[in-house]
Amino acid sequence: MKSIILSMISPLLIGVLLLPDQPTFALDKVNVTLPSKSFQFIIFPLAKERGYMKEEGIDLDIVVMASTPSLQAVLAGEMDFTGSGSGALVAVAKGNAPFKTVLAVTDQVLQWLVARPQYSAFKELKNKKIAVTGVATVAPFMLKKIAPKYGLDGNKDFTFLALPPGQRLTALQSGAVDAGLLSSEERFAALDLGMKEILYLGKEVKNSWGTVATTDQFIKAKPKVTHGFMRALLKALRLVKQNREVAMDTMMKFSGLNKELAARTYDGMIGTFTTNGVVDEETQKNDLDIVREVFNISKEVPIERAYDFSFAKKADSELTQARWKP
Repeated sequence: MKSIILSMISPLLIGVLLLPDQPTFALDKVNVTLPSKSFQFIIFPLAKERGYMKEEGIDLDIVVMASTPSLQAVLAGEMDFTGSGSGALVAVAKGNAPFKTVLAVTDQVLQWLVARPQYSAFKELKNKKIAVTGVATVAPFMLKKIAPKYGLDGNKDFTFLALPPGQRLTALQSGAVDAGLLSSEERFAALDLGMKEILYLGKEVKNSWGTVATTDQFIKAKPKVTHGFMRALLKALRLVKQNREVAMDTMMKFSGLNKELAARTYDGMIGTFTTNGVVDEETQKNDLDIVREVFNISKEVPIERAYDFSFAKKADSELTQARWKP
């Protein structure tokens, strides 16, 4: 009888062994919202596609959503992380919202001032119209702040028009505005149309960009998930910095860029990416100071109230000690 039972079980065991690999534990669902499909955010789809998220026990879902509703969704627990880290800083400074910025993809502001062909210098834009994402936002404030270096009064010499990303380049091309603060994708398209690059904000001010935030509650309730999320993103960050072809391929799929534009974007911006998802305290302080100035907030905001890079630092240290390579 025993031999008969064994003969029946053996084929079953063999069949199980031949099945495709199955996860030995349930994956943690993590929802992240991104404000756009810009280059600095390709580490998210890349971390998912390459299996880095799964290696950390995470099933990642990515949703593109504007900053304000994304912050509301994270606060409500409908989303777990947001790529609108700058918006999170504003919410912390203005209303003491329970956000923490936990990752910074770049250490430069990825905004370019691009003007119509007849202009070749910043000072020539006096009394002209400039398209921006929002009048009372960080980027136009930075433009106002650096204007005196060029002999201009940032509060009087420009007229800012708030236009969404898809309309700024169109307004510039049609002549509805004289210049615009553009993203990397818009920048190259504008240059191809004969527009002129006047200024790069990333070289004018020391601030972070492409920042990721979550809530204090999420960090406290799910520290292991937060840590795994950071490890997966840092793996993708290392891959992007080391493998141009993989990064370009992801840009073409995620951002919808053609190969030439993907190559130009990568070559022009990869130098702005952080090595470990962290920016120094000077940059963190500058971020908060600008937010306070933009919104006339007198109260000082401690760095530790708005930032928590401990997970990124720990993940980076672990990957380095393990000699992890893409």
